[in-house]
Amino acid sequence: MSKAELMEKIADEVRVCVKCPLWQSRRSAVPGEGNIKALVVFVGEAPGHWEDIKGLPFVGAAGKVLDGLLERIGLPRGNVFITNVVKCRPSENRAPRPLEVATCTSLYLNRQISLIQPKIIATLGRHSTAYILSKAGFEKVESIARFQGKVYDVRFLNLLVAVFPMYHPASVLHNPKYRDELERDFQLLRAELLKRQII
Repeated sequence: MSKAELMEKIADEVRVCVKCPLWQSRRSAVPGEGNIKALVVFVGEAPGHWEDIKGLPFVGAAGKVLDGLLERIGLPRGNVFITNVVKCRPSENRAPRPLEVATCTSLYLNRQISLIQPKIIATLGRHSTAYILSKAGFEKVESIARFQGKVYDVRFLNLLVAVFPMYHPASVLHNPKYRDELERDFQLLRAELLKRQII
């Protein structure tokens, strides 16, 4: 099978998944979308209201924030791959539970990242940062503030990748003080992409 066919196979599995309780309340599972040859993968937490309706990642208000940030650093959305730690929306936008994260990442996210083989994984928010860094051997991530805005060269799933933790774009919708932090993070990401000759 080609890389595209393998990614579509994962997406098909996600759309009909019943491996954890989240399937019971979803409208649409959200496998992720983007360039399967991407050098940068963005990993968020979980789908929200509009993602659940459309079956696509980051298409609501947080998605508009993300699109604007990508545009400002000259990184077209079509050049990256965007997905989440869990592929179905937790009810009332609660945080994903450990069983849901463990199930979804082992079945889907890890396979997606292994298939894409990115150079940089940008984690959006505490839950994706905690998952990715824990798999790279870090101690438990209680707060993203300690890690945000720094670059960690790690081994993840037998890939050598740079992990770049950032605040989630939704954070600026609830607290505008995070906008400056997030914009600074994206400028740091741009500098890292230039340094590594990715853009």
